[in-house]
Amino acid sequence: MTSGPPEHDIDEANLTVEAPKRTAVGIPAIYHALKISLKQMGAKRSAETLLRVNQKDGFDCPGCAWPEADKRHVAEFCENGAKAVAEEATVRKVTPEFFARHSVAELLSHDDYWLGQQGRLTEPMLLEAGGTHYRPVGWDEAFDIVAEELKSLASPDEAVFYTSGRTSNEAAFLYQLLVRGFGTNNLPDCSNMCHESSGSALTETIGIGKGSVSLEDLKHAELILIAGQNPGTNHPRMLTALENAKKHGATIVAINPLPEAGLIRFENPQTPRGIIGNGTAIADDFLQIKLGGDQALFLGLGKFLLEANDDAVAAGEEGVFDTQFIDAHTHGLDDYLAELRNADWDEIVSATGLTRQQIAATGRRLQASKSTIVCWAMGLTQHKNSVPTLREIVNVLLLQGNIGKPGAGLCPVRGHSNVQGDRTMGIFERMPASFHDTLDAEFGFHSPRGHGYDTVNAIRAMRDGTVKFFMAMGGNFVRATPDSEVTEAALRSTTMTVQVSTKLNKSHLITGRRALILPTLGRTDKDTQATGEQRVTVEDSMSAVHASRGRLKPPSEELLSEVSIVSRLAARLFDGRADAPQLDWAACEADYTQIRKHIERVVPGFERFEEKIARPGGFVLPHGPRDGRRFPTATGKANFTVNELYYPKLPAGRLLLQTIRSHDQFNTTIYGTDDRYRGIKAARRVVMVNPDDLAELGIGDGETVDLVSEFSDGLARRAEKFRAVAYSTPRGCAAAYYPETNVLVPLDSVADISGTPTSKSVVIRLEKTSNR
Repeated sequence: MTSGPPEHDIDEANLTVEAPKRTAVGIPAIYHALKISLKQMGAKRSAETLLRVNQKDGFDCPGCAWPEADKRHVAEFCENGAKAVAEEATVRKVTPEFFARHSVAELLSHDDYWLGQQGRLTEPMLLEAGGTHYRPVGWDEAFDIVAEELKSLASPDEAVFYTSGRTSNEAAFLYQLLVRGFGTNNLPDCSNMCHESSGSALTETIGIGKGSVSLEDLKHAELILIAGQNPGTNHPRMLTALENAKKHGATIVAINPLPEAGLIRFENPQTPRGIIGNGTAIADDFLQIKLGGDQALFLGLGKFLLEANDDAVAAGEEGVFDTQFIDAHTHGLDDYLAELRNADWDEIVSATGLTRQQIAATGRRLQASKSTIVCWAMGLTQHKNSVPTLREIVNVLLLQGNIGKPGAGLCPVRGHSNVQGDRTMGIFERMPASFHDTLDAEFGFHSPRGHGYDTVNAIRAMRDGTVKFFMAMGGNFVRATPDSEVTEAALRSTTMTVQVSTKLNKSHLITGRRALILPTLGRTDKDTQATGEQRVTVEDSMSAVHASRGRLKPPSEELLSEVSIVSRLAARLFDGRADAPQLDWAACEADYTQIRKHIERVVPGFERFEEKIARPGGFVLPHGPRDGRRFPTATGKANFTVNELYYPKLPAGRLLLQTIRSHDQFNTTIYGTDDRYRGIKAARRVVMVNPDDLAELGIGDGETVDLVSEFSDGLARRAEKFRAVAYSTPRGCAAAYYPETNVLVPLDSVADISGTPTSKSVVIRLEKTSNR
């Protein structure tokens, strides 16, 4: 029942637009999940694979990082999880014969969907300097080439080592050790482009850059605010947790520029109500906020609580604030209250696009709630003012003591399986001195202490000729990053690019002078080493660590695990050097328990690591604010902050664009051509605009336009031939899919403090394509 890959790229002329859906999941999700699974894997392989996803004795879904409950369903996966598994466990293969038939130039002419659908990579491939085609290369030769290239650099800082969020804890720990043993902290990762703003804000305010809630907290929350997030597409299993919260009486408020089907009504396919009933209404209210207005909203909510508290105290009643918590556990309240008193309601209303009545209604919900959770994703983290916005969320929760008690807290929802775990393992260009000290003591070397490059600075360094070597452990760097033309030119200026990958993507075609593709095992594949079958571990969005073990026969005997690739490269690179990390790399490759022994001695919270992952469901890492209202900040307390209000102000005739995912997409991986919930089918080059804005701009619904971004550098970046679609979004706002619109995001347009690209606030104008 399997089928071959598509013969052609997406034909944008086939676009159809229907009314957006008002429900998510249900029978259509089952149908689409099974359809793509059967096409990619066939019936038998689909059954044996999907029934292992997210099971305690199975493998972790290679999609999102949403956690699993202790009690698992037989089918513990969502539609997009099934798509992610099918993409990886596909029977389609990209062999050396494929590369012999297709030149790099020809492959580069195809779109992301066509490339990704070709199948699993099967053998190491080398693109020689000046070559037109990749050719097969043996593993020994490949490792020799990489080691020689690295040794030829004038400085270790001329190399950059990128990491995707799917890398296991074991592979990530060895990878950062390899990089630091080589002599650099140039360890950018995908967190730099998504939740870096969350880490920056939370580390400053509560002392740890991770969320403070569990699934159990969601069940017991009285109020849940979901801001800048689309769980129906990006984290569908979250909808089950929200449904459970509703059953226990929670009120849910959705805060988003776009109405999202998953937050309107959820038809749970694992319950009779979801199949033959009407499902569950999720959001009790929808605040259709302007892009970039979330900081003003949470400032306004804080101001509402202050005014309500003042009124209650003046009337001799109990105040709104949790004064006992504030006095015992916080710092900086007075300055924050002064900020609230000076805040102007008219400016708050203007910045948010909401009415004061809407903000007050949410404020009253906050006032009445004894346990509140705020969830968010990239809709909040990819703006210039993302860090101040998230600080304001912390401020509001601190006022009512909503951190470190049941049913309350901060919930940044990570978008990629184990992206949080990779950071825990040391994949970060600015690890604290305590990590370096412990690492040095464990491995008998001196790790470099100077800060390395994050993702944006790594691109700048390649562009400027400071970095000459680029290696990626997973991901699709060229399509995940901003300012596409600049990024592509930067990569092409290097002497070598190395991609450790499972599937073909654009990053294999935008290369340095020489390029290597090193194919690796996926999450679904059986990993057999000298001591037998291995398991790896991952960490989810809520700091739970558990084991993952693939069961499928790998698509090729030539594939190596990520652990094997790192270990064998390290052996070549260090070759007995006394100043390198003192580690038996071969023993670690043969038996991953050896890696975990090192991790438990270096990374806090991993004591008795092997014992803990032997328990079904794994274990939860310690979290001071959550576990005991202990805040490891500079003040020793949770910090209220004062943040100058910022929100985008648009020139006449301009729109503010947010880049988003389609429903048939996970990050840069394109599963299909439909955005089913938004009613957009068979095409991707569309821009969603408020109908009144289209009328004012003189552009018809369905007319073809170019998107042109405008920033202070004066360059006009252009994304050509998009169809304008009239859509429910606030006036002055627009939305379009990435990676097609990454070209519009300037490299130097980043969030203050965190350096995250501002992909959710791109100033654009629309030009009719016919007028060019």
